[in-house]
Amino acid sequence: MTRPSVTALDTLFGALADPTRRLLVERLLTNGPATATALAETTPLTRQAVLKHLQVLEAAGLMEHERCGREVRFRVTPQPLASAVAWILDTAGQWDRRLDRLRKLTS
Repeated sequence: MTRPSVTALDTLFGALADPTRRLLVERLLTNGPATATALAETTPLTRQAVLKHLQVLEAAGLMEHERCGREVRFRVTPQPLASAVAWILDTAGQWDRRLDRLRKLTS
């Protein structure tokens, strides 16, 4: 897996920083593709507000949309999440190594 750029990670984590967007991702992962209208019915948000959140998630690479007749269905694309997890694990490993060196110095 290639390491994501800092800008891509910033965009990804920025998109996921909003609890409404995380909720939309969870709903789509659980229930499968849906329209903005269907998602709005399960939240206190308007369809337009949901659509704006979906556009932010799409810009971060977390969503794709597909036109089905007159409807536009959104679905989660999990690859950016895998990149975020890889970055988190790599960073955690670096901290573990630093803490191990510190423990050796203090023992």
